[in-house]
Amino acid sequence: MYKTYLANVSYEFKTLRNLLAKASPPRSGDFLAGVAASNHRERVAAQWVLADVPLKQFLTEALVPYEHDEVTRLILDDHNASAFAPISHLTVGDFRNWLLSPHANTQALSALAPGLTPEMVAATSKLMRIQDLILVAKKCQVLTRFRNTLGLNNRLSTRLQPNHPTDHPQGITASIIDGLMYGCGDAVIGINPATDNMSATLRLLHLVSDVIERYQIPTQACVLAHITTTLAAIELHAPVDLVFQSIAGTQRANSSFGINLNLLNEGHHAALALQRGSLGKQCMYFETGQGSALSANAHEGLDQQTCEARAYAVARKFDPLLVNTVVGFIGPEYLYDGKQIIRAALEDHFCGKLLGLPMGCDICYTNHAEADQDDMDMLLTQFAVAGGTFIMGVPGADDIMLNYQSTSFHDALYLRQVLGLKPAPEFEHWLINHGIFNTENTLAERSELPKLFQSHTL
Repeated sequence: MYKTYLANVSYEFKTLRNLLAKASPPRSGDFLAGVAASNHRERVAAQWVLADVPLKQFLTEALVPYEHDEVTRLILDDHNASAFAPISHLTVGDFRNWLLSPHANTQALSALAPGLTPEMVAATSKLMRIQDLILVAKKCQVLTRFRNTLGLNNRLSTRLQPNHPTDHPQGITASIIDGLMYGCGDAVIGINPATDNMSATLRLLHLVSDVIERYQIPTQACVLAHITTTLAAIELHAPVDLVFQSIAGTQRANSSFGINLNLLNEGHHAALALQRGSLGKQCMYFETGQGSALSANAHEGLDQQTCEARAYAVARKFDPLLVNTVVGFIGPEYLYDGKQIIRAALEDHFCGKLLGLPMGCDICYTNHAEADQDDMDMLLTQFAVAGGTFIMGVPGADDIMLNYQSTSFHDALYLRQVLGLKPAPEFEHWLINHGIFNTENTLAERSELPKLFQSHTL
C-alpha cells in the first residue's frame, strides 16, 4: 500500500501498478481502461508518492505476475545488476534529478542501459516535463549498423514508406524514386504490404532488393509482413534484409499478434544466418504503439505508457537495427488529441533511448483524432531536437494504403535545414556522388532527373 496526504486529503494506492497508472499524465486510453487518476489532484498525489519509491522496488514487485507472463520473466531474468549498481540506492525522484544533471552524460547513460528496467524508466518519465524528456533523450546515443550507420550525432535518418493500396510495382517504385530524390530512405525502404500473403511478400521483397542493387544504395529493405510470412520467404531464398514484427508489452498482447519470444528468436537467427549486412549484423525491425495491448484487452491492468515501455524490453532482447513507435496510429480512443500524441511520443523516445534502443517515431494521427498537421510539425521538431534516430517519409504525408497522416519527404528536408542534420554518412555520400544533394547537404539544383535514374524506366 502506498499512501500520502495532499491538501488534507488522504490518498491510497494499493499496488505499484496502480500507483504508476494514477501518476501517468492524462490520456484517453487510460480513462477507457479505468486505470487513470480521477482528477489532477489525485494524479499529483500519485506522482508525489512515486518520486519516493526506491528503484529497487521494481525488481521485487512485478507489475504483471512473473509466473504468468514471459515479458516479466525476460525483464527480471535479463536484468544486469552490475550496470544497475551505481544508481541502485536512488528513488524514482532521485533518478530523475540525476538524469538531468551533468553526471548523466552519454557514456554514463550507455553503461547504465542494461541495468534499467522498462518500469523504472516509465516511472521516471511520469515525473518529467516535455523539456526534461527531450534533454535526457538527447544525451543518449545508440548506434546501429546493417548497410549504413544509424544514430550518429547530428544525423537524422528516414524510413522511406512507399505503400500502395494494391501493391502495384510501378506505383511503389515511383514513390521510392521520389523519396530518394528528397534524400529519404537511409534508415530503411520499408513497405507495408496491402495483403499479408506469400506471393505479395515475395514480389515486394524482390522489387525493393532490385532497386537497392540497381542503384547501389547503401541502405536496407524491409517488407513489413508478419514474421511467420517472412520466415517462409527466407526458406524460399527471398532477399530478406530485415525481419519485421509488431510487438507489445505483455505476453497476452504478443499472443494476439500471433507471436512469442521463441518465434522472435527464430526470426532473429534466420536473418542473422543470411549475412546480408555489409557493415553490421543488426537485422530486426520492431514497431510498437501505446494502446496496442489495451486494444487487445491484454494490458493486465497497466497504464498504456508503462505497457509500451515493457515492449522495449522485448525489442532490446534481439538487438534491433530500428524500433519505431507508431504513436498516433491506433486512434483517439487511446491518444485523444495532439497534446496527448506529442507527450506520448516523447515519453516513448525517452524510455526507449534510456533502455539502449535506436528509437524512431511515426509522427502520425488518424483523421478522426483531434489533431492536425500543426501538431505533427511541433512533434516533428521536438523529436528531432531530442535526437530521434529516424522518422517516416511518406509521399505527401498521406499514406493512401493505411489511410492515416504521417510525415513527408519534405519534412526531413525541413529538419535537416533548420537543425543542421544529415543523413547516415554512407547514404549522404551516395546522395552527393549522384548529384541529388550538394556538399552543403541540401537538394542540388537541377532541371532534370539525376543521371543515375535517367537510363532506367519504371
